[in-house]
Amino acid sequence: MSKKFHFIAIGGAVMHNLALAMVSKGYVVTGSDDEIYEPSRTRLFDAGILPAEKGWYDEKIHADLDGIILGMHARIDNPELVKAKELGIPVYSFPEFIYNQSQDKKRVVISGSHGKTSITSMILHVLKAEGVDFDYLVGAQIAGFDLMVKLSDAPVIIIEGDEYLTSPLDRRPKFFHYQHDILLTSGIAWDHFNVFPTFENYTEQFEKLVAMTPKNGTFIYCERDPIVKKLGENCPVNTATLIPYQAHPSQIKEGLTSLLTDKGPVPIEIFGDHNLQNLQGALEVCKSLGLSADTFYKHIQTFQGAAKRQEILAKSSSSILYRDFAHAPSKLQATVKAVKNQFPDRKLIAIQELHTYSSLNKDFVYNYAHTIDDADEAIIYLNPKAVSLKKLELMDEPTLREGFQRNDIILFTDIQKLKDYLEAKSYQNTNLLLMSSGNYDDMDLSLIKEKINQNQ
Repeated sequence: MSKKFHFIAIGGAVMHNLALAMVSKGYVVTGSDDEIYEPSRTRLFDAGILPAEKGWYDEKIHADLDGIILGMHARIDNPELVKAKELGIPVYSFPEFIYNQSQDKKRVVISGSHGKTSITSMILHVLKAEGVDFDYLVGAQIAGFDLMVKLSDAPVIIIEGDEYLTSPLDRRPKFFHYQHDILLTSGIAWDHFNVFPTFENYTEQFEKLVAMTPKNGTFIYCERDPIVKKLGENCPVNTATLIPYQAHPSQIKEGLTSLLTDKGPVPIEIFGDHNLQNLQGALEVCKSLGLSADTFYKHIQTFQGAAKRQEILAKSSSSILYRDFAHAPSKLQATVKAVKNQFPDRKLIAIQELHTYSSLNKDFVYNYAHTIDDADEAIIYLNPKAVSLKKLELMDEPTLREGFQRNDIILFTDIQKLKDYLEAKSYQNTNLLLMSSGNYDDMDLSLIKEKINQNQ
């Protein structure tokens, strides 16, 4: 008989993908949530597991359930969770459940404040192209993969290891649960200000993670990051295999990047020093899994990037509109620098929507100092409603200019005014870069795209 699991907060990005993966594996799945947005809603509906009504209903919890999977969005007093605990039904966070399903596999965990999704996506792309059998958990929808989660009988699983809290019942980082065999750490830059109140507290989580490396395990680390380099050099597991890496050697010609290899240049579709570091990390993981460098180079040429990472929305011979997920200071700086270095002769207009709790907090904004310096024009967008929901104070232009250490920053707090401003511009010999973990209030970009596509 198929096992039965109920999801509390089924609508989340990873949660609904895990639910769909479990349906495809033959489990009986039910769920609840107080809000379910697209694309989760349609995908759950198509799979026949969309909750009939929004909200929490303790009658959905019964003794026949084999387990509860608890999302971070749920509160600790959630009535379904309370009843599950009363009935003694096992409650798993999704990281705990992923580990539960992968104990007999080789577990590869990709960690770091930035680059996790990109590195994981590169590894998945290469393994799939080579026909390797593997499972995975990745934090974004990526090209060529229907789901963000796959669970099967494959001998290896690639996991994007997030440092954010596990669940309302478990205030530890998610990546502690996966018990890695191979660990990669890309870089460390203070994030999740609301959870890790000091940089030292944040860094400590990664120190603990590295210490969890098994005696015969592997730690792959970016030595370009001084904090990560120290983690590698001071790794307490003296029998682990330590593999430091830097950005892969490359060249740029006429706006196109190629990897420099022993067998000549290998053209790739991604660019920027940050992505070249990510690529080298992905190469080291693939080699640790038994693939050759030549195999990696053959397949990485067709990798187009993870969703919303340097994603091209419009393009002509003289201008490009990019969208990027960059939101933390290190991500913002790397993305702006990459686009400017790729097209040094073009004007760069960079727009950052501050959307996360950390970025909207005036006590944190100084961490953004000089992150947008490489842009020729710098714009910040703040949604007053988002600020209010987080119970924070709306920052003004002088505060932002002081925080970013840039005196010509322009602030918009009205999406229509920002849209009008951008639509009035000429984009001849100009790149436009939109950065955010939000969505600019679903700003209509059609006229801007049209202007850029028509530039010749």
